[in-house]
Amino acid sequence: MRSHEIDYKIIGDDMQLVEVELDPGESVIAEAGSMCYMEEGIQFETKMGDGSNPNESTFGKLFSAGKRMLSGESLFLTHFTNRGNKKYTVSFASETPGKIIPVNLPDFGGRLLCASDSFLCAALGTRISIAFTQKFGAGFFGGAGFILQKLEGDGKVFITSGGSYVKINLNNEVLRIDTGCIVAFTEGLDYSIERAGNLKSMFFGGEGLFLATIRGTGTVYLQSLPFNRLADKVIAMIPPKSSTSFDSSDSSSSD
Repeated sequence: MRSHEIDYKIIGDDMQLVEVELDPGESVIAEAGSMCYMEEGIQFETKMGDGSNPNESTFGKLFSAGKRMLSGESLFLTHFTNRGNKKYTVSFASETPGKIIPVNLPDFGGRLLCASDSFLCAALGTRISIAFTQKFGAGFFGGAGFILQKLEGDGKVFITSGGSYVKINLNNEVLRIDTGCIVAFTEGLDYSIERAGNLKSMFFGGEGLFLATIRGTGTVYLQSLPFNRLADKVIAMIPPKSSTSFDSSDSSSSD
């Protein structure tokens, strides 16, 4: 199934949303709960499959949904379709502050691997499945996890980053990365986990025990603020509860 051709615009700076314009009969699929607003001609339906194979059996849809759960995502995807007779729009936003990255899959051979929490929405016809990292070390110690999401198709997809993002093109080169900073990379790149220097650097350098290493030729998208780093900072700023409490009865005096 060919992907629907959708138009879009990204609104905002640091806490963005993407507004997708659909022609009559066009659809976009999205993670459950990511919709911000939609115009009156848009109708939505929650489904187990991504809709890339209209003839897929019920068992096939259950199997695909189960694989999505392995990557940490919801069992369901929401399908938004323009049932009107003119163009209508629907918008989506990430749950965390950051940027929305539009990706045209044909520019990358029709395939992109992304971290389990970075997919936002895509044109109907995009196949969403899972891919295992090539090495066990990458799965156990890498921020992207042992299971990645694989996006396949010939249309547009939208992924999200925490904070700002950078796109790096590698030409038979090596890139070492904080494990939580990986958003997505093209298929064919070698992804592994290596020690962050010597023992002193590993335990006292502040960069963690391991770094992700990506080798080869392709494209990598990185984020400046992984959600776990942001969450750790917020938790560290919460003052501890006082061990003493004021009891009004203690202040009263008896005759």
